[in-house]
Amino acid sequence: MKKIKHTLMKEMRSQLCIVHYALCISVVTLLTSCFGSKLASSGGGEVTGTGGRAFSEPTPYGMTLIKRGHLKMGIETQDSLWGKQTPIRDISVDGFWMDETEVTNSKYRQFVNYVRDSILRERLAELDETYRTVKTDKDGEEIGTQLNWKKALPRKPSEDEQEIIDGLYVTNPVTGEKMLDVSQLNYRYEVYDYTTAALRRNRLNPEERNLNTDIAVNPNEEVWISKDTAYIDDEGKIVRETLNRQLTGPWDFLNTYIVNIYPDTTCWVNDFPNADNETYMRYYFSNPAYNDYPVVGVTWEQANAFCAWRTEYLLKGLGPAARYVQRYRLPTEAEWEYAARGKDQNEFPWDNEDVASGKGCFYANFKPDNGNYTKDGNLITSRVGIYASNTNGLFDMAGNVAEWTSTIYTEAGVEAMNDINPQLKYNAAIEDPYRLKKKSVRGGSWKDPESYIRSAWRSSEYQNQPRSYIGFRCVRSLANTVSEKTKSSRKK
Repeated sequence: MKKIKHTLMKEMRSQLCIVHYALCISVVTLLTSCFGSKLASSGGGEVTGTGGRAFSEPTPYGMTLIKRGHLKMGIETQDSLWGKQTPIRDISVDGFWMDETEVTNSKYRQFVNYVRDSILRERLAELDETYRTVKTDKDGEEIGTQLNWKKALPRKPSEDEQEIIDGLYVTNPVTGEKMLDVSQLNYRYEVYDYTTAALRRNRLNPEERNLNTDIAVNPNEEVWISKDTAYIDDEGKIVRETLNRQLTGPWDFLNTYIVNIYPDTTCWVNDFPNADNETYMRYYFSNPAYNDYPVVGVTWEQANAFCAWRTEYLLKGLGPAARYVQRYRLPTEAEWEYAARGKDQNEFPWDNEDVASGKGCFYANFKPDNGNYTKDGNLITSRVGIYASNTNGLFDMAGNVAEWTSTIYTEAGVEAMNDINPQLKYNAAIEDPYRLKKKSVRGGSWKDPESYIRSAWRSSEYQNQPRSYIGFRCVRSLANTVSEKTKSSRKK
């Protein structure tokens, strides 16, 4: 027994020595690679810079690259229809990815199904803990639990499981059929406001808030911030609040939102009174025949929730590369116009000022004539991508559905913006005046005349108002914004 114990101890010491030796070699190698090779080739301690492996961002599915560039934003000639002057300004924008088409019913239904299934898993986890898995940080420390999406929902549910599933449905009072209770489809997400957190006035250290050394530092100075939060009350209703509170730490810039994400399918009859649009109300979103048509009846708030979910969905499958990838979001008003005009910055997304070719084929789905919606071949929306793309590879940037942007709508427009990556952003509190909840909408729609589908035409809608003629598409900032010219010059 002593011999066996002695042998085991000897093997363990041997293994420890090997591990210790390997660690020493690793450290030496690391130091050599980080310092030695650079110093050895620097010629006596000259600064040569550090190296590293650049992140090469793959093309996101269904998106196209819009390269950085310059735009004369606005309408240069006075509008002939309304006689309205639109502010004009030279601006520059960085590159970004943009959806080739508007978000379709099919893609948005994937979002709806995800929210439905996540609610079921949350509730089923109360019966079966395997619907959850342990969540760990980068060091492997347990920090909580998360839903286990690898576990399938029950095909043959037990009596208790069936009761939970039935709780997500209601009975149609007319037909007696079970249907999804869409009022329960609430999606909770969080957004960290990096921009506000970076403002000098919001520094936690009072000495860093003002660089003017003539001003004495007040260590007891109070800094107040606004923070959006939301929760579900005892009656199952969403309660939104904007808290004005004293700055206490970096987590004060984490905003929480809860949004009911089901589209308002009744928008068809509410937008067009005295019209028979019941068929669209009943089938446009749910019938697979409309899979490739742009989703409508989605508010600005719901579009933002979709962007947040799409980011969450992407990051789950990226692994370590996820830290480089920017989140999906709505385009700024400037980004949208820059992308819509194409590489030659035309008035329309196509190459000339006409809306139809010499053969009478229209370039977009809009309202070509008074009351004659079908002149362009469509009555309402059309399948995305059936008209030719612009030179940026984007489809339906004019007509089909107008599109939400992230920019607040003001009459001043671009005059109030910066000339580099311009944006006017305001997250209205629920108690704010309704006029502060207008967002810029671009592109015109299937119901709009020729004047409204120009790339520079500005319109607006309230952020909580769903419409049968407004949809959206997503953008994503580039993880690497170095230009091709810069890359090629470095190689030389």
